[in-house]
Order: sequence, then C-alpha cells, then structure tokens
Amino acid sequence: MNQTTVDARAPKQDRSRATRQRLIEAAITCLARDGWSRSTVSVIAAEAGISRGATQHHFPTREDLILAALERMFELRIAQVDVGEVQGRPEGRARTVVLRLVEYYTGDLFKAALQVWTAAAADETLRERIVPLERKFAREVHAAAVRLLGADDSDPATHRMIQATLDMARGFGLADVLSDDSRRRRHVAEAWADQLAGVIAQAGEARSAEG
Repeated sequence: MNQTTVDARAPKQDRSRATRQRLIEAAITCLARDGWSRSTVSVIAAEAGISRGATQHHFPTREDLILAALERMFELRIAQVDVGEVQGRPEGRARTVVLRLVEYYTGDLFKAALQVWTAAAADETLRERIVPLERKFAREVHAAAVRLLGADDSDPATHRMIQATLDMARGFGLADVLSDDSRRRRHVAEAWADQLAGVIAQAGEARSAEG
C-alpha cells in the first residue's frame, strides 16, 4: 500500500468515526428525552441527521447502537463523578462528594441509562449485554468516591456508608424522574454527608490509635 492510498483512506476513516460519534450522542439525547420505546433507529438517525441506511451500516441493530451509547455514557458518567481532587476539611469534603454524586444521579446521563435498564428488565438478551457494563461502573464509581473522600475502604463501617451513599443518590435519581424536589433532597444529602464524615473520621481515629 503506497502513501497516497493511506492518505486517501485517513479522511474517510475520520468521517466514519465522526458519524459513529454523532449517532452515539444522538442515541443518548433521544433516550434521555424520549425514553426507550420512542428511541427507534429512525428517530435516532433523524436526530443525528444521518440516513437510516448509513446508521445501519455502522450499527446493524438497535441493540448495537444502544450498547455503544451505553459504553459512551459509562465513560461520561465516570468523568462526571471523578473530576479531580476535593480539598478542605472532612465535613466539607464529604458534602462536596455527596452533592456531586446526587447531581450526577439526577442528571440526563443517569436518566438515559435508566431507560435502558427498564427495557432490560423485560429483555434477557439486552440485560446480558448491559449488566457487565453496569457492574463495572458501580465498581469504578465506588472507587472514585473512596478516593475523593480520602477514606479507608477497608474499614467495614466506612465501606457500608459509602455504598449506602451511592444507593441514596440513585434513589434520589429515581425520584427525580417524577418530580423535582431538589431543595429538600439537598438538605437530606447534606445531613447524610455529615454522618458519612463522622464515620470516616472515627475510622481514621481508630487506625491512628492502633498505630
């Protein structure tokens, strides 16, 4: 293969990647806005401004397109949670992390993923494809929370509290689908963060005493 052939193929490959990316972003938008049942291949293709035939060239089935969207959402969701160090005193640090988690779980990316989860509950094939992704996300978001909190996850009480924090944030996300009660949820999240900070501090004191 000569250099001219390589150079000619490069723009085509770039266009192909750009088309795939547009379709994936359109799928995320449609899932969050329209829900699972309305996010058909035709609707997603129209949102992306790409023909149905070109869409099926890149993603032969709807499930292929949705899975690619989920993988992209996974990357974005982790980035949304794990966005750098959190500074300050333990109480303020815990509040920052908890509120960040609540903000994520009440955002559009979570709502889009929730649409797929709901569909997967009644579709075994779809469920088999997305469960490994969601398990990986759960592990990574837990690890990100531990790092941002500066917590000792080997302490059983701390581990349980961080997991409970994630469960609480997910619960807020589910409730937010039906109603916006963000002010009350913020108060609850801040009160919970204070409890979380206390457990982390106790674990640190116990570790220091042992040392």
